[in-house]
Amino acid sequence: MKAITKRLAHAFAVALVFAPALTCGFARFLVPFSFWAQFLALIPGLPGDYLRVAYYCLTLRSCHRESRIGFGSYFSRPDATVAHMVYIGSYCVLGNVHIGERTQIASAVQILSGRHQHGRNADGRILGSDESAFTAVRIGADCWVGAQAIIMADVGARTTVGAGCVVIRPAPSDVVIVGNPGRVVSGLTAPVTDGD
Repeated sequence: MKAITKRLAHAFAVALVFAPALTCGFARFLVPFSFWAQFLALIPGLPGDYLRVAYYCLTLRSCHRESRIGFGSYFSRPDATVAHMVYIGSYCVLGNVHIGERTQIASAVQILSGRHQHGRNADGRILGSDESAFTAVRIGADCWVGAQAIIMADVGARTTVGAGCVVIRPAPSDVVIVGNPGRVVSGLTAPVTDGD
């Protein structure tokens, strides 16, 4: 019964966000895509969680309906993907990111579209964002990303990123990384399996 109720709630949410998704051409037009992403980020509680996931199911490259996106969180780029059972906490800003299954992201995390988005001219003045410099950042399956982490490079599967960590270089799988800049402090000694 619970699964049926969730599917009905998701279907109702998709119906509610179909018009916003249509107005942005299902993410072909970035300005209205961003408007609706930010608008839907401000709807509180469980209804907001369902509406955000439904909107991203219609607009992101892919988003699994059994994921959760908390209050105040939004995607700034429609190229992102969200796999099955992903949890995203409150107040996260996510760029061109591919999030693996069962990964959990705490509150106030930022995942940028790579490290080199703003260049400088010959006089040292900052140029506008360079779309061609945006790169996809991959977060592997079964990762934990702590509160207020900033991620600009890939994170391997089953890796824990400590709270406040700044990831500027690719992080391997099965490790714990902390600090600014992020550095490996330990490896996971044994995988945890169901039934053991």
